[in-house]
Amino acid sequence: MRELTFESIETVSQAEFAEWVERRPPGDLSQSELLNGRIVLTPLAGWPHGRIVARVSASLHGHVSERRLGHVLGSSQGFELPSGDTVAPEATFVSNERWRAAPPPELGKFLRVVPDLVVEVLSASTATHDRGEKKAIYERNGVREYWLVDPRARHVVSFRSEGGRFDVARIDDETAVLRSTVLPDLTAPVRELFGDLDAR
Repeated sequence: MRELTFESIETVSQAEFAEWVERRPPGDLSQSELLNGRIVLTPLAGWPHGRIVARVSASLHGHVSERRLGHVLGSSQGFELPSGDTVAPEATFVSNERWRAAPPPELGKFLRVVPDLVVEVLSASTATHDRGEKKAIYERNGVREYWLVDPRARHVVSFRSEGGRFDVARIDDETAVLRSTVLPDLTAPVRELFGDLDAR
């Protein structure tokens, strides 16, 4: 059986979505985002999604923290974007410049800042949104770089913003070293993000 996403029929505002999230039962484990006014729920991802997310986050965090470049945030962090969408990417980098220019963070609230770099790890239930609708949302909000990490194909597809639009996709396979225009000194061997997925 294929993995399914569930979407609301009615559209809601960011404020209504935030209120809805606060009222959700604690045992509800699905991920929720607000995309073009619709509440979109996706189920927990299967193996090896969590391990890849952890490796991507660790690679970014080590590089960013050592150089004090800004903040790396995980998949439970929500972002209220200027377009009216509320998203929770797998991993994000927010530069010091964008962090300081944004409204101060409020405890328990979504951040109101546009990340410089967004990373999504594809799964059966999210791939269509990540490649299409969410890519367009990130582009129009001014995300500077977008990575799609594909565990099945074992490669990373990346887009860079040029003049407010994402450029042509760059594909880095397991033989490549992933480089970033947002983090120019970052060198991340793609093979290390995936590792041996069959290892116990």
